[in-house]
Amino acid sequence: QVQLVESGGRTVQAGGSLRLSCVASRRTLGVIGWFRQAPGKERDFVAAVSGDGAHQYYPNYVKGRFTISRDNAKNTVDLQIDNLKSEDTAVYYCAARSYFVWGTRVEEYEYWGQGTQVTVSS
Repeated sequence: QVQLVESGGRTVQAGGSLRLSCVASRRTLGVIGWFRQAPGKERDFVAAVSGDGAHQYYPNYVKGRFTISRDNAKNTVDLQIDNLKSEDTAVYYCAARSYFVWGTRVEEYEYWGQGTQVTVSS
């Protein structure tokens, strides 16, 4: 079992930057991903990082603005979001899976955090 706790969500003006953090209760070897869910919408994949932190995977619609990083010594995975837009407003979730291959769907991840709210004001 792995517990994940996200932090760093807040209200930010459009064009600004934000760094979200996810802390795991223990070392995990598999892929860790970030998802987001806006009100009334499905939970969408936004980034993933490999077990060793050396590789990252992003959907096209966030490339260039989102950066995921991993520090296994601290059991943390961060998500840097730059040039924030109103459509980035959502609850952001950290998720972990036991496998080394990429996962982009909610059902591919076994462990989830409680989420952290990001609100972008114009």
